[in-house]
Amino acid sequence: MSIEINAAFDGGNIRTVGSNGDRIDLEIVKDKDSDFYQWFYFRVAGAKGRQLTLRIVNAGNSAYPGGWPGYSARMSTDRQDWVTVDTEYGDGALSFTCEVDSDLVWFAYFAPYTVERHNQLVADMAARPGVSHRELGKTLDGRSLDYLTLGDGPKQVWLYARQHPGETMAEWWMEGALEKLTDATDETARTLREKATFHIIPNMNPDGSYRGHLRTNAIGVNLNREWHAPSMERSPEVFLTLKRMDETGVDFAMDVHGDEAIPANFLAGFEGIPSWTDALGEKYYEYGRRLEKATRDFQTEKGYPKSAPGKANPALSTNQLAERFGAVSMTLEMPFKDHDPNPDAQRAWSPERCKTLAHACLDTLAGMIDEI
Repeated sequence: MSIEINAAFDGGNIRTVGSNGDRIDLEIVKDKDSDFYQWFYFRVAGAKGRQLTLRIVNAGNSAYPGGWPGYSARMSTDRQDWVTVDTEYGDGALSFTCEVDSDLVWFAYFAPYTVERHNQLVADMAARPGVSHRELGKTLDGRSLDYLTLGDGPKQVWLYARQHPGETMAEWWMEGALEKLTDATDETARTLREKATFHIIPNMNPDGSYRGHLRTNAIGVNLNREWHAPSMERSPEVFLTLKRMDETGVDFAMDVHGDEAIPANFLAGFEGIPSWTDALGEKYYEYGRRLEKATRDFQTEKGYPKSAPGKANPALSTNQLAERFGAVSMTLEMPFKDHDPNPDAQRAWSPERCKTLAHACLDTLAGMIDEI
């Protein structure tokens, strides 16, 4: 039986460029109209009982080649449980080897979060008591930009994820956040719903998600570089979201992402915005300190360099919202690798850990909501 590689499905991305016995050479496909690529997701059929070596030969020219050293590819036989496989990076190629014991096996950069799963999440949450759903508008591919609200308190809290579609951990985090916020037995969630109104966009980039993109929308636009001047022609996802934010105001905002290179969970803030004040910045820093105390799955040592005074990029959402609204605004980054301060050798950073981190983030917010 011949080995068949396929990525022609929701979120899939790979192409076969050659094979030699049980070694198969592959390439990741670039985002449409863009040079970005790093996300992969594909299935292998016909390899049961064989030891496969899969080589992504164009890994060295990907968007973030620094993300490959120390990284482990994920594998699943049921698309539910994703485990790490032996992975090496060298000479510009990412190679992973495994014994295949099933008729079908899937491989991915991180556990996928498909548009179909997103649709089910939105349907499930919209049906829960106290949750309202609204379609803010449509994307360039005609998909819905789904927006959920809950709570009736005066603080305006915005949670939005997956501006970069290949960062699937962001929507796993969102699933965990929504499950907690809608749990009628959760006292923290009840406090948050009383003191805040939550505005939630679980997936900012459904077009890129379906297409198997790493970082861009249907026409190759990086949404998190559009917040200074979005348009319906280039970035309707941002245009529609920012329009709604202008209507509601924003007191606290978290933009949820994934980082290719840094093996840890961390926050990025809004240092360098023109209207920076130490008082506003201290609320952001205090949130990080409290989150670090709340869970072993967060740390404050590793992260991005801070922008110099007056040098913040207004095209990034976190900077734009802090400047525009005076919001306690931040970006949460989770790893494709693992959270090294608290590692898991079998699954590395995983969907379940994304969800439990979301719970810790909300618990931390509950302890500070009166101060924001």
